[in-house]
Amino acid sequence: MQPNSNNADKKPADRLLKMPGKRDRGPIDFKTRIAGYEGEIMAIATKNVVTAQRTTTIIQAVGIMTREGFRRLPLVDAGTHRLRGIVTVSDIIDFMGGGDKFNLVQVKHGGNFLAAVNEELREIMTPQPVTMPATGRIADAVDIIVNRNVGGIPITDAEGNLKGIVTERDVMKVLATEHSGRRVEDVMRSSVRVTSPDTPIGSVCREMVKCRFRRLPVVVDDVLCGIVTATDIMSYLGKGRAFEQLTTGDSAEVMGAPVRSLLSGELYTTTPDRNIHDIAVEMIQRRIGAFPVIEDSRLVGLVTEYDLVKAFAEE
Repeated sequence: MQPNSNNADKKPADRLLKMPGKRDRGPIDFKTRIAGYEGEIMAIATKNVVTAQRTTTIIQAVGIMTREGFRRLPLVDAGTHRLRGIVTVSDIIDFMGGGDKFNLVQVKHGGNFLAAVNEELREIMTPQPVTMPATGRIADAVDIIVNRNVGGIPITDAEGNLKGIVTERDVMKVLATEHSGRRVEDVMRSSVRVTSPDTPIGSVCREMVKCRFRRLPVVVDDVLCGIVTATDIMSYLGKGRAFEQLTTGDSAEVMGAPVRSLLSGELYTTTPDRNIHDIAVEMIQRRIGAFPVIEDSRLVGLVTEYDLVKAFAEE
């Protein structure tokens, strides 16, 4: 497969796209499936939430998210703590060249990335995010995560003030306390889109936004050599690396670097035969959101926090 394309000229990695998926079972009524987990969502939520305001600059927010290791940052009024929106790593990737929010760079600032990153978050935030009440149940959170594909849910009181946030990982910690008879191959995504080490970072951003995912395995001739996540790309900006070689400040300089420059030395993988309970525990311990699945030294799939939450809730 040619990374990031659907061209007719096939390469070995294309066999990934021919493997039948095993996950699509349609919407599921999790409120009945996991009735034993019903209870106050605040018991598993993060209560002391790091927040920003709509007037916080994009580069300040990226710095906070990079430093704290967050994928999302709720935006509140400074006085009332009323929730006004949220900025996610996907919003940042969109702004950096992936989608419509890149217009802030290209149109308003004529391609000047250095000027655009000092715009306020209100320009790229997600307004009116999906929320749940402080009296909500864990089953409600699972329903939102799986059926609405929301990875982090702000929790609000009756006045709309932010009281906490619950994530896929928080829910997985609860659901993974019980053992499962299912293996990775039963729940993994076997149709995996991949990229190559020489793909420009901007192209990876566009692929992530278009396909609505947060990570891309990096392969050479079907052999995995790394995985790049939306958080890696955000950190490229948040840690200042994006600005080190700038001469003009143009966005093309920032996003033209090859994705190989973002790959770290640590790469954690799993195999199709492992039990999903063990994988969930390891994912929590390592604080990572996905494992590439390897068989005979080849990439055959990807298993994510989302996949595990859905699998445990179905049981």
